[in-house]
Amino acid sequence: MKEMYLTQLNTKQTAVVKEIVGGYGVSRRLESMGIRPGKRITKISSHFWGGPVTVLVDKMKIAVGHGMAQKIVVEV
Repeated sequence: MKEMYLTQLNTKQTAVVKEIVGGYGVSRRLESMGIRPGKRITKISSHFWGGPVTVLVDKMKIAVGHGMAQKIVVEV
């Protein structure tokens, strides 16, 4: 298994959230969107210049800011 940040994941690639490297506020915000350790997510799209990253979590499309996406460690 390989660990990387969500921003490094290829489009249409599925991974499992390993951990969230951030403070309490970041963790709470992501949890409220359904992104928490153990969840399977699929990266749908992103912009290489720092725009939002769109992921699929529990059949819901969610857009996460680039900075926040860099705090999500996933395991492929």
